[in-house]
Amino acid sequence: MRLIVCALLCVLLQGCVASIVSDVTNAPMKAVSKTLDVLTTSQSEADEKRGRELRKREEALGKLSRQRTKARKRCADGNRGACEKVEDLSEQIEREQARAR
Repeated sequence: MRLIVCALLCVLLQGCVASIVSDVTNAPMKAVSKTLDVLTTSQSEADEKRGRELRKREEALGKLSRQRTKARKRCADGNRGACEKVEDLSEQIEREQARAR
C-alpha cells in the first residue's frame, strides 16, 4: 500500500517540481529584464517627454505674450509701470526662446 502511495505521489509531484524548478531558473532573468526596462527609456517615452516639454514651453511663451499685450495697452494709456513691465516681459520671452534652441 505504501509503495502505491509513494509511486502515486512521485508521479503527481513531478509537475509541481518541474514548475518550481522552471520558476527558480527563470527568476533571475525576469529580474534583470525588469530592471533593464525600468532603467532604460524607450524612444516613444523620450518622444512623449520631449512633446510635454515643448507644450509647456509654448504655454509659458503664450502666457508671457498675453501679459505683454495687456501691459502694452496700459502703457499706451500712459501707465509708466506698465511700460517697464513690457520691457521685462520682452526680456523674459527672449530668454525663453533662447532656451528652446
